[in-house]
Amino acid sequence: MFDPLLEELHKSIEVRGGESISVPQDLKEYQSANGKSLIRNWLWKVPGFRRWRVTRLDAGNKLQVLNSVAYPDYVNDQPLMGIDLLWFGTSCKLVAILDFQPLHQDQGYFDRHFTELQVLRSRFPEFCEEAKMRSFDPDQYFSPWLLFCRGGIDEAKVTLPVVFTAFLSCYWNLNESFTQNSSKISVPDVKRLQNNYDIYSAERDPAHGLFCSYFGHTWTEHFLRNFLFPGV
Repeated sequence: MFDPLLEELHKSIEVRGGESISVPQDLKEYQSANGKSLIRNWLWKVPGFRRWRVTRLDAGNKLQVLNSVAYPDYVNDQPLMGIDLLWFGTSCKLVAILDFQPLHQDQGYFDRHFTELQVLRSRFPEFCEEAKMRSFDPDQYFSPWLLFCRGGIDEAKVTLPVVFTAFLSCYWNLNESFTQNSSKISVPDVKRLQNNYDIYSAERDPAHGLFCSYFGHTWTEHFLRNFLFPGV
């Protein structure tokens, strides 16, 4: 379901000078005990970013997942980029979350970094649903212009690819607008805030239970602490 989007994401990274970073084999690719589910992970070294991770889970018709988080360099106080896409094939249900994940929840920060995302959100009413976060506080590390959709096959096949391309373009534009003097948050504070994001996410991420159900508790804890949220 999400392989074309995965390819698009990786190509967009490569054309901007991204280089693949080696991932330990037990994290690079791991198969469930029953052999029906496979997870693959990538790390990228990208100019302007200290870390960019990508995860693809293929559990056949039962579940498809594409997840990615990009962390700007510590000299840059711009928001993280977050993508979380899930497709439940049996019920033909899509859950899609795409956002610039803010380090600060204040108007000045939003004014500096979220103009394009606001415009983008207005273009896609299908992705303007109010996000009902059971595990997360939407007022922490999510923006007011979060792109969120619970849809079906039409949204997954027709609308999502268009939204995905536009969202990536929007985030690249934001990153390319960075100058050495544009960051208003100090390097130590950016580092602290990014680490706090990892800590907060590791404690609340509902994917923990999902990954445990497919790959077991031991591997999932290793995956969570050493790949998804190493700032913990």
